[in-house]
Amino acid sequence: MHHLKLYPELNEKLKELENLDIPENRKKILQPLIEYIQQKKDAKENIKLNFICTHNSRRSQLAQIWAKVISEYKGIEVQCFSGGTEETAFFINAINALRRAGFKIDSKPGENPEFEVGFSKNSQPLKCYSKVYEALGNPSKNFAAIMTCSHADENCPFIPGSEVRIALDYKDPKEFDNTPKAQEKYSERSDQIGSEMIYVFENIS
Repeated sequence: MHHLKLYPELNEKLKELENLDIPENRKKILQPLIEYIQQKKDAKENIKLNFICTHNSRRSQLAQIWAKVISEYKGIEVQCFSGGTEETAFFINAINALRRAGFKIDSKPGENPEFEVGFSKNSQPLKCYSKVYEALGNPSKNFAAIMTCSHADENCPFIPGSEVRIALDYKDPKEFDNTPKAQEKYSERSDQIGSEMIYVFENIS
């Protein structure tokens, strides 16, 4: 049952992502996240997910956005956040990958611009910008720290206030910046994250 009417292009993208195969090794990696969400839902507690990578510019932003949209789409109430071990800026190639997927995105100018990421006429757009994981507005307790890159996972052994730490480790599309493959690789990573978030929320009862 779908609780949200997504923008048409994004709806098409979701149908496409629902058919992507998730390899068995990735399902094992996603299992702790499924268990955490299920446990909090069963206990009727707030579910807070903070997606963390080094710069909060690519993978953690993609994961926050896809997790939020898909949880709403599936009617599961989840608060989604993202942050980095340092603040930079939400990177344009990641933003363009989301645009290609069917999100409507507006931005305010600046060194670290804020982006409004729209996915449905019936929902407030998400406000996204680069920040550190313990920034004001991000949860300080009772949340899952979801490490979306191995660098942050290795260099940030302790996330204060987190109840659980889950490593998902997505390959960084950054290595394809300024190459002819950039567009393809960013969309590939966005699709992978989207399809894995569908798998996670489909497995919540």
